[in-house]
Amino acid sequence: MQDQMKTRGRVESENQLFGERAEKGHHKVIQHAKASDAKTTPKHYDFKTVESDMQAFWREAAIYKFDDSSDKPLYAIDTPPPTVSGSLHIGHIFSYTQAEMIARYKRMQGYNVFYPFGFDDNGLPTERLVERENGILAKELPREVFIEKCIQTTSKYEAAFRALWQTLGFSVDWSLQYETISPRAQSISQKSFIALYKAGKAYLKQSPVLWCPLCQTSIAQAELEVATRETTFNDIAFKVDGEVLAVATTRPELLFGCVCLFVHPEDSRYQHLIGKRARVPLYDYDIPIMADDDVEREKGTGVVMCATFGDSTDVMWYDRYQLPYRAVMTFEGTIDRAVPIIGGMPVLEARQQVLKALAEAGLLLSSKTIEHAIAIHERCGHDTEILPSRQWYIDILSNKQRYLEAADEINWYPAHMKHRYLTWVENLKWDWCISRQRYFGVPFPVWYCQNCGAVMLAEEAKLPVNPMESKPDKPCTCGCTTFEPEMGVFDTWATSSMTPFINAKWGEAEDRTEQLMPMALRTQAHEIIRTWAFYTIVKSLYHTNRIPWKDIMISGFVLAKKGEKMSKSKQNAAMAPDALIKTHSADVIRYWAASAKLGTDTFFDLDELKGARKFITKLWHATKFAAQHLEDYNGELPETLLPIDRWIIEKCRLTVNQAKSQLDVYEVGAARLALDGFFWHNLCDDYLEIVKERLYQPEHRGYDARRSAQYALNDCFMNMLKCYAIYVPHITEYLYQNFFKASEQENSLHQMLWNQRETGDTAILAFGEDVQKTVSEARRYKSTNGLSLKAELALIEVKTKSEFQAWFRESESDLLACCRAGKLVFTEEV
Repeated sequence: MQDQMKTRGRVESENQLFGERAEKGHHKVIQHAKASDAKTTPKHYDFKTVESDMQAFWREAAIYKFDDSSDKPLYAIDTPPPTVSGSLHIGHIFSYTQAEMIARYKRMQGYNVFYPFGFDDNGLPTERLVERENGILAKELPREVFIEKCIQTTSKYEAAFRALWQTLGFSVDWSLQYETISPRAQSISQKSFIALYKAGKAYLKQSPVLWCPLCQTSIAQAELEVATRETTFNDIAFKVDGEVLAVATTRPELLFGCVCLFVHPEDSRYQHLIGKRARVPLYDYDIPIMADDDVEREKGTGVVMCATFGDSTDVMWYDRYQLPYRAVMTFEGTIDRAVPIIGGMPVLEARQQVLKALAEAGLLLSSKTIEHAIAIHERCGHDTEILPSRQWYIDILSNKQRYLEAADEINWYPAHMKHRYLTWVENLKWDWCISRQRYFGVPFPVWYCQNCGAVMLAEEAKLPVNPMESKPDKPCTCGCTTFEPEMGVFDTWATSSMTPFINAKWGEAEDRTEQLMPMALRTQAHEIIRTWAFYTIVKSLYHTNRIPWKDIMISGFVLAKKGEKMSKSKQNAAMAPDALIKTHSADVIRYWAASAKLGTDTFFDLDELKGARKFITKLWHATKFAAQHLEDYNGELPETLLPIDRWIIEKCRLTVNQAKSQLDVYEVGAARLALDGFFWHNLCDDYLEIVKERLYQPEHRGYDARRSAQYALNDCFMNMLKCYAIYVPHITEYLYQNFFKASEQENSLHQMLWNQRETGDTAILAFGEDVQKTVSEARRYKSTNGLSLKAELALIEVKTKSEFQAWFRESESDLLACCRAGKLVFTEEV
């Protein structure tokens, strides 16, 4: 059998490659634990005991505590506080675990990692949870009673969330934990509002606002989603100078609110009508016909009904032309009782009633069924309306260019996610409405003078304040001392957008804003780019004129089935994370979480965990095997390292560097793939098989040859444990504590640094590849010919260039033993 060998580079001397004798460990005596010690290493790996023991060890030794006095470079992470709206599912585990791996990686690169965790425990999602769990409605209880139930519920869920993250082995400094409803978070959120108000960026305005009739609150543009619904497109007969003018609409129930008809100024069909007045059918009042470039001539009849308010275009025209307001919708989502024909009816019933009345009057010219895109509230899925209301806003429209520039100052991972952000900013139509008509949230630090209506702000030194429970300490400038409190609360994003500031204790006694901001990394999922990412950028630019973080790492979703996001509200989260961990182990779940490319969605199926379980088993047995042969290893670099050992060490270093290059751009999946390829194929499948005889029978090969293999084993397995530590922290720590700690200085594997070594010996790597080919060909030959892998071969012929022949001859005994061959024959490749 022949194997074709090709030289891929020059041969470097052993002294060039291993001239690092002074490195730590090369001259000390290593005392490895004995793999045969039954008390230390049971025959089978018991994850249930090991994982809880390792977590207790990390906790008691404060392995992950942030050191505020460290001189190491700082790496601060802004982690999304999970919303307290129900139990967590595997999708949360997927994204949060990927981010946690980066925290571990950066710590093992020599950074002082600031890794806090928080909980977003106020706002509408939390209220819905409390209502659902208690079978109540917030509006039916006294405000203070409902808020107390919210506090009790969130405390219970936060404890469960924290326990789950700890069970997964998250390397969080839990002393840095925060809650968005906590006094500190409330104070910082209120301080932000006061600063924006004084700077003219926060303002109160009576104007059309997005409204959810089901949730009974105003909402922001970022909280809208688009849904496709079946409806009818109706041509209705208006009259102009006694002639019929067909106007198309999907919302005939808003006829009473029609204040104008618009046509395109260049539409020849209707230019003669511009400036005239039309008669509204059924309600018999006249409205103007005007021209506007935003009319889509090809849509419907080309004549557009402007009603107050059907959509954002109606609002735009309302503002642009100072049109009158005619009330149709109520805040409850029904038709105003003053509207003839349909007053008091729900929307869909009113729509059918109007169409019926139009048809009976001969005013419904045509009606066809269509699929229509409508705006819904992302929190509840209910159709939204636009209603005039007095609300608080933050000015964002006047600064769109600055937000676009900020995108270029931030490193986006993956890069294409930046486009989502830019598209969102470019299409902003509304300022950010930050007030909500809810109960469990951060109150506005505002009162209104009952005499003149002036806004009275709370004093910053007294924050946080609840204006419903206190009053200003001084009279209004008009002399009045009677005030009305603001009853609304902040949009939850108004507080969540302050997470970098909450972490930095902005404006507080222990303010470390200059130390932490901009933070190194924001981790989040892609669906909240338009909310959490955008709003945080807005707040940071307004308060510091700087970006909030340097890098943003954006994860994908876990899908239950094709195209469907894993969700607590859908019946597809049957396998709860705690049950999965108890059954399969935290390390198995973590290993699976690193299986996808950053930013891409993935599917979850229990079969996906099989590969992770196999890996844990392989790591356990392979490391035990290595440890067994390292019990008498003294840690010194042998006088001579055999070529096979030089190859596996160099290949290991190359792999570590490849993994590092992927992790530096937050690709935890690609990094794990590189490590897996080396561990499974290069190290376990080939190298361990090749050196077995040398390890087991030093009396035949010599103790120097055995020490060469021991050096390679120790180097490679320590590197693998350190690299895999970010993925499977429990088993790697356990293996380190049992087999390697005695020979190292660090108390924990997770306090060690990855080896930062350059690679470049392409010749030894090429030699190793050809050795692998030789072994592979021998195995393939036996398999093809129906032979056992233990069958003896008479000889193996290796054809190679002269510069590799010396290395092959030094490796001859290893290859003969591994391939079970009687002889190697070398011929020179021409």
